[in-house]
Amino acid sequence: MKIGEPPVEREKGPSQDEPSSIKVRKDIRQRTYEFALQAIALGRCLPEANDAKVLSRQLLRSVTSIGANVGEEAQSAYSKHDFVYKMNIALQEARETHYWLRLIRDSGIVESGSLDGIINESEELKKILGAIVSKARGTAKHLIKER
Repeated sequence: MKIGEPPVEREKGPSQDEPSSIKVRKDIRQRTYEFALQAIALGRCLPEANDAKVLSRQLLRSVTSIGANVGEEAQSAYSKHDFVYKMNIALQEARETHYWLRLIRDSGIVESGSLDGIINESEELKKILGAIVSKARGTAKHLIKER
């Protein structure tokens, strides 16, 4: 098992009867939660050296913020604007998480290639969150123009 592999299996996907927006919402919430679990497992595997501890703390702060903003805050947003704001925070945290993961990899703290899976997942989450923010902003702008 490589560092950062999912510690849990993904839940079975939503039923075919659910609208696609519900499927995506469940998927991104589950993916960000599992991604945070992967990063927590990674943090536990890092050496006790000062630089590794600092990078681990930074990683854990940013990665747990992604899931908190996607899974909790954005889902309880009181307006479209608030939803976009929370998802944008999640996107920013995903970018920061990607940075810390690359820094851990490139600093030689872990074996080369051992973070490929978690780094790939961070890239995918950035793309998904970017698309959600972009689409939600477009929808929000469209709603404002109609008024």
